[in-house]
Amino acid sequence: MSDLRQAALEILLIADPKTKVEQLNQLFDDQRDGRLSLDPAARLNSEGRQLPGRPQRPELVPPLTVPKRAMHTVEGRHSLLHSLAHIEFNAMNLALDAIWRFADMPAQYYVDWLNVAKEEAYHFSLIEAHLQSLGLAYGDFPAHNSLWEMVERTSDAVIARMALVPRTMEARGLDAVPAIRDRFKQVKDDRVVEILEIILRDEVGHVLIGNQWFNFLCTKENLSPIKAYQDLVKQYCAPVLRGPFNLQAREQAGFTSEELDLLGQ
Repeated sequence: MSDLRQAALEILLIADPKTKVEQLNQLFDDQRDGRLSLDPAARLNSEGRQLPGRPQRPELVPPLTVPKRAMHTVEGRHSLLHSLAHIEFNAMNLALDAIWRFADMPAQYYVDWLNVAKEEAYHFSLIEAHLQSLGLAYGDFPAHNSLWEMVERTSDAVIARMALVPRTMEARGLDAVPAIRDRFKQVKDDRVVEILEIILRDEVGHVLIGNQWFNFLCTKENLSPIKAYQDLVKQYCAPVLRGPFNLQAREQAGFTSEELDLLGQ
């Protein structure tokens, strides 16, 4: 019987996106049907192996050099769609990383992040299929690596990972997706609008999972969630959050009224 965490690591190492998605979907089915073991205490090792597995393209470049995504041009819209595919590919990888990397968490933690990984894979597949319908593919445009860089930075502490990836980097999607969706509404691309509504709905749940496990860890270590978050932002040099904020979605994703009030300061 395969171990869930070891299997997550092996899938994370896969470079081909299609194979990664297929293997991840199979892992989800195996877990659901009771065909996997789980050893939360195991200390797994990825030494000497390139994480994450990724295709040779897209070319990874500094964020400021990524081409502008002007919605009034076809190429700009295509570039924006490609950037969304890249975000979802990285999000799939980060959920897999959260499973294998951090030991000694409750079993539900690993199940939660497997659910997130499967949904991120679904989002990636939706966007990739739409790109293909336009004669494009994932890898056709350059992309930046900011999300994964934060994953690497927080590889030493699960509380930092929960604070600064789902609650910070991914939560920015709650703020950004509605505006992007509305821009595609203006150009009457109904399929992209449908995909973005699916992503927004699911991302609320993903950020909620991050919030729940961050708060669990704060309670376990007798920490104030607000102070702990502020300290982690400084320690790990996390990006400063800037509005506008989707306060309704953030509330649904588990941010407290006090945390939402602090966003405006």
